[in-house]
Amino acid sequence: MPALNQTDFTFKRTLVTTALPYANGPLHLGHLTGTYIPADIFVRYKRLRGEDIIHIGGSDEHGVPITIQADKEGVSPKEIVDRYHALHKAVLEKLNIAIDNFSRTSLPIHHQTTQEFFLDFERRGILIKKVEQQFYDEAKQQFLPDRYVIGTCPVCQFPEANGDQCENCGTYLSATELINPKSKLSGNTPVLKETLHWYFPLGKYQDFLETLIESHANDWRPNVINYARTWLKQGLGERAITRDLSWGVPVPIQSEEAKGKVIYVWFDAVLGYISSTKEWAQKQGKPELWRTYWQQPDTRLIHFIGKDNVVFHAIMFPAMLKAWNDGNPDAQYIIVDNLPASEFINIEGKKFSKSRGYAIYAHEFLEKFPADTLRYIIAANYPENRDSDFSWKDFQNRVNGELADTLGNFVKRAIDFTNSKFDGIVPADCSLEDWNSIGIDWTQTFRELETLFEEIHIRDACFKTMEVARFANKFLTDAEPWKTYKTDRAQSAKTIAISLNLCHTLATIFSPILPEASEKIFNMLNINERAWESAKLPKLPAGHRLSGSSEVLFKKIDDKDIAPELEKIEKLVQEFAEKEQQKVQQESSQKSSIPDLKPVITIEDFEKIDLRVATVLASEKVPRADKLLKLTLKLGNEERVILSGIAEHYTAEEMIGKHVIIVANLAPRKMRGIESQGMLLAVTDSTGKVRVIEAQDASLNGMPVK
Repeated sequence: MPALNQTDFTFKRTLVTTALPYANGPLHLGHLTGTYIPADIFVRYKRLRGEDIIHIGGSDEHGVPITIQADKEGVSPKEIVDRYHALHKAVLEKLNIAIDNFSRTSLPIHHQTTQEFFLDFERRGILIKKVEQQFYDEAKQQFLPDRYVIGTCPVCQFPEANGDQCENCGTYLSATELINPKSKLSGNTPVLKETLHWYFPLGKYQDFLETLIESHANDWRPNVINYARTWLKQGLGERAITRDLSWGVPVPIQSEEAKGKVIYVWFDAVLGYISSTKEWAQKQGKPELWRTYWQQPDTRLIHFIGKDNVVFHAIMFPAMLKAWNDGNPDAQYIIVDNLPASEFINIEGKKFSKSRGYAIYAHEFLEKFPADTLRYIIAANYPENRDSDFSWKDFQNRVNGELADTLGNFVKRAIDFTNSKFDGIVPADCSLEDWNSIGIDWTQTFRELETLFEEIHIRDACFKTMEVARFANKFLTDAEPWKTYKTDRAQSAKTIAISLNLCHTLATIFSPILPEASEKIFNMLNINERAWESAKLPKLPAGHRLSGSSEVLFKKIDDKDIAPELEKIEKLVQEFAEKEQQKVQQESSQKSSIPDLKPVITIEDFEKIDLRVATVLASEKVPRADKLLKLTLKLGNEERVILSGIAEHYTAEEMIGKHVIIVANLAPRKMRGIESQGMLLAVTDSTGKVRVIEAQDASLNGMPVK
């Protein structure tokens, strides 16, 4: 398929965005790993090459997570977002993230941008209005967004599933599917009440999106392509873009039906990239400059995200921009050119979880350790193609062995020796012949580094850069200028001249990853220029005077420095294990007793239930739902599909050919975009295993069970 966007152009500039974190809590290791640090490394590299690139981001200050946090603390949503936006910004500054504009979605410029898109779509008849049933809390007199409803999961029976997704089994839900739903606001059972909402017809852009995804099948990461293909395979329908809330971007329509409604956060958050760029342009004194980066086809757009944000950036945002472009020929937005989505990072082998405490918060980390050490450990463990793990011992070993003993040791020795023996002056020329004969193939080395940085292979780029530092450290150790200084001063001078030029090259190639340490090296060398090309050749001639200063780049980390962190993790693991054990014991106790009988029904009630024998023709796992099997059944002369939460007890293959009993006249319901046309009968035994109730032979197919 042909590519859809800027492949016919030579890119003159690049626009980098980083996913907007919710302003309801501090930034953690996951935010830094998936977005900010890899994006910053890429941006800094591009700037060293002299390229036109801007980095745009901000805080996502709308949505239910904000209001839930505000409710918990008994404060206004504004107090929450003000607090955490300031904390986010301070952390990014301390981490030396070179972001051009860190905006907020609560700003008027963002509200205006979001409303402009909404009104354009509404005016052109793109949006669809639907009256639907939504839970309403009568005690609080307000409609309940999905996240404000909690209940029992219909798939795995988890009693605390949220109205949008069950955190236990991962199934995406709607609040109306929950069993025994309760309002998080009052604890009461909500009632269903009609409300009107606007929908965006995502399915209308299915062909466009399929072409977009397939045009990048060979250059986007597999996780992005696979996630997007899964969504497209299921078929794209209509997505609600309004909610009944008091906090958010108001629906910009003066009518009774729009009263009390805001634009859904999934729709407004991605537009934060555009509004943030507008804010940046205004700060430059050039209000229209934003269009150069959003509406010029020779601009490359790159979104740095975690894999949990793929659908919004590979499916929804491109569809929104395509919808705009179809009706605005003179104001065409560019479409994403690359989506480097990271996998997840775990902590000490444990899956990241704020609720369990398996989290490392950036502001706490930076109170104890330098920013460059955090940047380095994330770059060295960047989860590009698979989940990676952060451990405190690995952090200690890398800082001590690689940053302190290798890079820091080499730079300190070379500069200290120059200051003490050669009066702080480069004592000899490093000729091109010297440079090319020391054991490094510079052409190949820079070719590899450039490819790795350009293609955003952060982990490999970090490894390759440290490889140069290892070479430099070994070169100085083997040459022993402190010995030759006594016997052959010219040879000692030549070794130091080469070493100082290696210091300059290392400062340059490390500066995307270690900006603070690199700046210290540049200052010690007394060099003002910061350019990638200058690192390829010897930069410092004989007679160049260093600054005369010298400092340790990295201090080693002692066991006592990380002991509190290891103890914290160990305590959390133990506490969680104890809670899990209590849960198992409670479940075991519950399973050992026969459940109470349900209320008495009449024969007329029972006769309404149509139980039938059906034969399983095909069976398969449902993507992104660990406990669901999709069963294709033969029921008499028809075929139908049923979803059943038995995947932990039966393989898909085991179910094929079984003669099962189903509730045949149950109203269909959708889960994971699939319509389930009935319910499978099963029983849970005393061990907790689910057993499907089966008929004896195929001749009973389609027959009623009485």
